[in-house]
Amino acid sequence: MRIGLYPGTFDPVTLGHTDIIQRAMALVDKLVIGVAINRDKSPLFTLEERVAMVEAECAAITAKTGGQIVVHPFENLLIDCARDVGATVIIRGLRAVADFEYEFQMVGMNRALDSSIETVFLMADARRQAIASKLVKEIARLGGDITKFVPPAVRDALVERYK
Repeated sequence: MRIGLYPGTFDPVTLGHTDIIQRAMALVDKLVIGVAINRDKSPLFTLEERVAMVEAECAAITAKTGGQIVVHPFENLLIDCARDVGATVIIRGLRAVADFEYEFQMVGMNRALDSSIETVFLMADARRQAIASKLVKEIARLGGDITKFVPPAVRDALVERYK
């Protein structure tokens, strides 16, 4: 069974994330969505809220694709999380060249830690490439329309959080 790990903070999950999730499903038999506990970031949503949002969006995807998706919170090294869930591939989404520079460094470090785990980069759909959770939160905080960037339930959660 090919198991892939798609990690991120998902604060919140966006349509860019769900695009990558849907396309990653074609590459693996089982996709683990690793929701990171990153103490260097100050997430707007709690870990439990982020996991619930990702699970809800993944349920809709698996209903369409019939694939297997598991949501897995983690706080350890990414490569250790990959080992923990039995992943042989880490899925990463790219939006722009700036993403690549950071990801290139991460791949080098991860390969040094465990060369048996590959990293695969997927480009977000052209309509989704500009979407970043940080920017979505800023738009929502300032009362802008985020409908084009996040699923409806996530939009509602953001609007409610910023009331």
